Amino acid sequence: MSALIAVICVAALVPDTAMAQQRPPAPARPAARQPLTVRAFGDLGINQFAAGDTFDATLGSSSGVFFGGGVEVVLPQQWFVNVRVSHFGKSGERVFVQDDEVFPLGIEMKVEMTPIEVSAGYRFRSGRRNLIPYLGGGIGWHKYTETSDFADAGENVKETFTGYHVLGGAEYRLGRMFALAGEAQWTTVPDALSGVSSAADAFGESNLGGFGIRVRFVVGR
Repeated sequence: MSALIAVICVAALVPDTAMAQQRPPAPARPAARQPLTVRAFGDLGINQFAAGDTFDATLGSSSGVFFGGGVEVVLPQQWFVNVRVSHFGKSGERVFVQDDEVFPLGIEMKVEMTPIEVSAGYRFRSGRRNLIPYLGGGIGWHKYTETSDFADAGENVKETFTGYHVLGGAEYRLGRMFALAGEAQWTTVPDALSGVSSAADAFGESNLGGFGIRVRFVVGR
């Protein structure tokens, strides 16, 4: 009698087991996308000017320190768009250049540059969760001024030029709301200094762009 009961129980279990083996597995849930985020950032870096001889003659250095900041929007698909404003300023001296020889004129001047740049790009997924490489590019408007205390109105310079840039870097997440990034950018501002700076004309340099590297501090996810 007990053997008969055992056979009946096994027979009852066989269909359920077979159906369980034939039932297709449940589809995997798609990975959750990161929501749209808005972040703020500040940065500090150094730029090697394309017009290196001109800036070296007038300011004593072919490079300059820029500081800036802005706002960035990161889309769920990992694309980003940001607006950045930066500034450079340094005092130097007006010069006269003849056959690549520089003659200081003893007239102090101040050079300032204030780029306003719009960039778009893509953030890549890497093997490390906290490390995010990215590439991008965009357009900028570069305000350039040369001023002297005792200069005539026509001797001071105040112009704005259009430039273009490409950039790349890697962001390292320090926590949920903070990140640190290293970034490099190449900028071209063609024909900006022609007729604006006599030193630039003498050296045959007209591009106001250059190559820069900077450290970026991010607040936001």
